[in-house]
Amino acid sequence: MGIMARNGFAEFLIARRAEIRPGDVGLPEGRRRRTPGLRREEVAVRAGVSADYLARLEQGRDTNPSVAVIDALADALLLRGAERHHFSLLALASGNEKGCPGSESAEEKVAETIQSILRALQPTPAFVVGRRLNVLGWNASWADFVAPLGLLDGEGQPNLAWYTFHDPAARRVLRNWSEAADTFAAALSRAKVRWPGDDSLLETIDALRRHPDFAARWKPHHVGASVSGTLHIDHPVHGPVSVPFETLQADGDQSVIVWLVDQAQSQSHGLRLVRPTAVNE
Repeated sequence: MGIMARNGFAEFLIARRAEIRPGDVGLPEGRRRRTPGLRREEVAVRAGVSADYLARLEQGRDTNPSVAVIDALADALLLRGAERHHFSLLALASGNEKGCPGSESAEEKVAETIQSILRALQPTPAFVVGRRLNVLGWNASWADFVAPLGLLDGEGQPNLAWYTFHDPAARRVLRNWSEAADTFAAALSRAKVRWPGDDSLLETIDALRRHPDFAARWKPHHVGASVSGTLHIDHPVHGPVSVPFETLQADGDQSVIVWLVDQAQSQSHGLRLVRPTAVNE
């Protein structure tokens, strides 16, 4: 079975079942379990469905579970809050990826209004990312800051995930590399749920999953939304810098990310990113 053969709902079922310990649901741990987590039969009993039906769901052979079955499985898998909502969205989209509104591949073009925002934010570094984590546009301050990091090397649009997992420079300059790697893997997981029929997105994820570090972090049920945080960077020019960032939803599938270097300046003397106001288009 190919790496993208199962739908997201099936992947979630398998991953979540493996995470739950028998003791979490009042079952004895036992010594004869060959794999961690609950057995398929145990989840089926808890949800009130047959083990054969659950197997068909996990294998992607049945893609039309009823609302009652979705709720029963969510209860059986101890899902609450955002995880339960995410699980329901996956179930409703399973088998209908191509028919999902807005699921087609994005054109990835930055609107003039968003470009104006980037210019207005100058001298605060800011850039725009699309659903595949391609960097679609940026202002001069951001370019000045990231150019020494190697993020703008090469041809075509830079991609945050590809840089993090495939460029050796990323591990040298990102002191919290593991945290950043988790963030980008989770972002692509959320994108796959939202745009399950985007072939370009699926190809990007497929290629990244061939990298062992990304594969280890790929969790189809990871729903954490990192809209803010801090990058800890060993900058070749500015030295050690901790830069808080905020993410603003822009135009549908695009986000504007702002690096709050004014806060970083108070801890890093001499950090100045002011340049002529320009924007990459």
